[in-house]
Amino acid sequence: MSLEQKVGQLLMVSTPVTGADANSLYAVDTLYVGNVFMKGRSEAGQAGIGAQVAAISGHVSGARTQGVRAFVATDQEGGFVQIMRGAGFAQIPQAIEQGHLPAKTLLADATLWGQQLASVGVNVNLAPVMDTVPSAAFAPQNAPIGAFGREYGFTPGAVSSSGLAFAKGMLAAGVDPTIKHFPGLGRVTLNTDVSAGVVDNSTTRNDAFIGPFQDAVNAGVPWLMISNASYPLIDPDAMAPFSSVIIHDMVRGDLGFKGIIVSDDICDAAQVSAVPVRARGVGFIRAGGTMALCTNQTLLPPMYAGMLETAQADPGFAKQIDAATLLVLQAKAAKGLID
Repeated sequence: MSLEQKVGQLLMVSTPVTGADANSLYAVDTLYVGNVFMKGRSEAGQAGIGAQVAAISGHVSGARTQGVRAFVATDQEGGFVQIMRGAGFAQIPQAIEQGHLPAKTLLADATLWGQQLASVGVNVNLAPVMDTVPSAAFAPQNAPIGAFGREYGFTPGAVSSSGLAFAKGMLAAGVDPTIKHFPGLGRVTLNTDVSAGVVDNSTTRNDAFIGPFQDAVNAGVPWLMISNASYPLIDPDAMAPFSSVIIHDMVRGDLGFKGIIVSDDICDAAQVSAVPVRARGVGFIRAGGTMALCTNQTLLPPMYAGMLETAQADPGFAKQIDAATLLVLQAKAAKGLID
């Protein structure tokens, strides 16, 4: 596999769930990008959405990728965050409502929701949220999670129980769940998608709120997403997606996680806007990440170029590219995504 192809395996580009655009197609056809994120909203149901997934994922195959097919992801948490709707898709309740269900019921429901995703060719769900919002009173002030009812409860134990039931349901359906947003967004007041300078001044390296992530890793969850916030009590020098303390030392070391570490969106997110686009994928991989998520396909080319040029000039970074690519290929082989 060429260096260009390796870099492509470490990127996930967004594509509209209503139909791929020229920028998405350029990413997969010309830049070897090997993974896609179905973004936006669609009410087209299983038939319509399945056709769009097949259309874009069909571009990630054959000689261009040496027979390696795509991880196809979406956001199907429930409530306000449910990209795929219409005939054949259940109306999934908010996580805060899911948290009131018995674990066995939620496991069964999530298995059905996962089967609905698998039926349209989705093999990764960027859910469940394992962030703990500290109280119902604080939830409305917690812009990214609590304000939208994306939390399973207000204690680490409640989040673990329900979040794991959701994750296990996805796994039972053949869809890889992604626990997010490590080390947690439940205590911040601003949303990293639309605000810069989002800082969590409470979470520590051995915080009890990290417990749900540890429980999920112990249960074998295969994907973990890194928050975009800053955590000065853990790493005062770098925000989470560029922090080797958080990604390498904590996720790989403390948690013992061996799966795919994916970034939150590092293209459109206001939180990372001060970092040059060309440097974002490089910074994430240098810190120990595996796959950079870009939900603005127009910004994917400079991110790709930055990673490629850095690998060409820096043998140490090239080795990190090799190691991350191997991890992705092993994960794809395990899911039968290599011809």
